[in-house]
Amino acid sequence: MSLRRRTLLKVIVLGDSGVGKTSLMNQYVHKKFSQQYKATIGADFVTKELQIDDKLVTLQVWDTAGQERFQSLGVAFYRGSDCCVLVYGVNVMRSFETLDNWHEEFLKQASPPNPRKFPFILLGNKIDIDGGNSRVVSEKKAKDWCASKGNIPYFETSAKEDFNVDEAFICIAKTALANESDQDIYFQGLPEAAPENEQRGGCAC
Repeated sequence: MSLRRRTLLKVIVLGDSGVGKTSLMNQYVHKKFSQQYKATIGADFVTKELQIDDKLVTLQVWDTAGQERFQSLGVAFYRGSDCCVLVYGVNVMRSFETLDNWHEEFLKQASPPNPRKFPFILLGNKIDIDGGNSRVVSEKKAKDWCASKGNIPYFETSAKEDFNVDEAFICIAKTALANESDQDIYFQGLPEAAPENEQRGGCAC
């Protein structure tokens, strides 16, 4: 089968400051990790091209600031997203407890036509720290949270050790692509008016 048109997928990464959002993105795109922490100001994005089945995909991953004072920037960055990635640190309970807030804030700012079916993915980062001894959020607790949000995919990652990073982002790309494809199919069957479209999450990773 011949290659189809290139597809641009917009992915938003959300979570508290210091959970490793930027590190995960840099590890995935550039295969680099820095011990130095530098807070993201506002928002920034990286891109990576990959092929999924017979589609050429450009993944545009937006890294947003975790500080509350930058959350007002949300609307412009969230709109048009194909997938939202929530990140917490497995060794910081508060970063897990604020996931509900990030989840709700995204849906409020992005205003997807069908909030219950918009695709999310959860990443539990920093599993390498202290060999796991300082971990305070169990895998079961995280999976229970995912189940409560409609069984969203969950990955445990280490940006430093490059553990599960590629696997997580491939799932993110597939999930975003499925969501984007749903929109394409829906719009093709409609007249010129811009309608509300059905969206679905999930990942056959």
